[in-house]
Amino acid sequence: MQRVYRLAALLVVVALVISACGGQQAAAPAVAPTQAPAPKATEAPKPAATQAPAATQAPAAKATEAPKATEAPKATEAPKAAAPSGEPIKIGIAVAQTSNVALFGQEQVQGAQIAEDLLNKAGGINGRPVKLVYQDTAGDEAGAINAFNTLMNNDKVVAIVGPTLSQQAFAADPIADKAGVPVIGPSNTAVGIAEIGDYIARISAPVTAVAPNAVRAALAANPNAKRVAVFYAQNDAFSKSETVVFQRTVTDTLKLELATVQTHQTTDTDFTTQVTNGIAAKPDMVIISGLAADSGNLVKQLRELGFKGPIVGGNGLNTPNLFPVCKAQCDGIFVAQAYSPEATSAVNQTFVTAFKAKFQKDPGQFSGQSYTAVQVIVEALKALDQKTKLDTLDLAKQRSELNKQILVGTYDTPLGKISFTDKGDIKQEAFYTAQIKMNSDGNTGRFVFLK
Repeated sequence: MQRVYRLAALLVVVALVISACGGQQAAAPAVAPTQAPAPKATEAPKPAATQAPAATQAPAAKATEAPKATEAPKATEAPKAAAPSGEPIKIGIAVAQTSNVALFGQEQVQGAQIAEDLLNKAGGINGRPVKLVYQDTAGDEAGAINAFNTLMNNDKVVAIVGPTLSQQAFAADPIADKAGVPVIGPSNTAVGIAEIGDYIARISAPVTAVAPNAVRAALAANPNAKRVAVFYAQNDAFSKSETVVFQRTVTDTLKLELATVQTHQTTDTDFTTQVTNGIAAKPDMVIISGLAADSGNLVKQLRELGFKGPIVGGNGLNTPNLFPVCKAQCDGIFVAQAYSPEATSAVNQTFVTAFKAKFQKDPGQFSGQSYTAVQVIVEALKALDQKTKLDTLDLAKQRSELNKQILVGTYDTPLGKISFTDKGDIKQEAFYTAQIKMNSDGNTGRFVFLK
């Protein structure tokens, strides 16, 4: 019996031990889940705590930027004008971007680009953006005709700025006139351009108004000059028109002696024959009508073969792109101009500042004229839109009404205050005469405007 009690007591002890061990094992899993979430819960708060300051700082940053938001109306007012919206109004730019005429066309593209940028920043056409569409005319009549047809029929522009050359204008302008598309010639100075048709105007002053000024300036600086040799490109309509004006100025106005007249082609590069003949006539002064490339080479060869007298250049020498052609020999050339980057009007200085910031140089005449042509069209469109909303007019009506508005407007431009005759010729008040001064590197230079 005693054994039974001892056995029972032993069993109770064993049961208690087993129970105690089992209870510890059951408690271990309970601790493990508690510990497992704890690291997660601890790590989660760390990112949360890390993000919380960021969230706390975010409002602070906004609060810090709040003054900027308060200043935003200033920045917003500019963008209001600077970011017009809606369907763009397309204006065609048909100028020479390739060929030997590209020396002018490149400047015209640059002037147009500045116009598009500044005019859109100023609000575009009463809130609608201006979009310039470019077509390359190259250097011949066929290129100009193709460019005009593409802009009118495919691109559906409301007006065209171009072409670069008067010779191209005589071929392409009649097509635009027949189609009822306004054209503003940016550099077409030959006699008879505005008379092509009702839809043709130009912001380039006719050669009769500009060219004589350079001869007078050269004569004032060289009062003993009596004999003049004239060179001109016989295959270019503008040069043929300009040389007539130059020759009449020499013989009829200034009563000088016309010693010789020599002709060449705009594509020529060797002028040995013309220069030899010209120097043989013993001129005191030389006058050149041509484009930039041929004229630059002609100047260079005149100097190389010994001519030391004054040289007067026509409108074709009115570009800084001449400098790399005749280099140091460009120095001293007299050129009459219809534009000066030194003109102090607010609109011109805004243009000059933007141009120099983008291209790191002063704008030349061809840039100033292309800018002005775009400006005239945009301002005429704004005036028309104020009378009759453009979006209520179909394209044909937009074109015809725009053409009327262009001719009746007065414009404050980089060229000065301008307007138009009934035929579309520019009425311009200010003209300039400059002399080229080359820098010591022989490759760069500038137009120094004479008082």
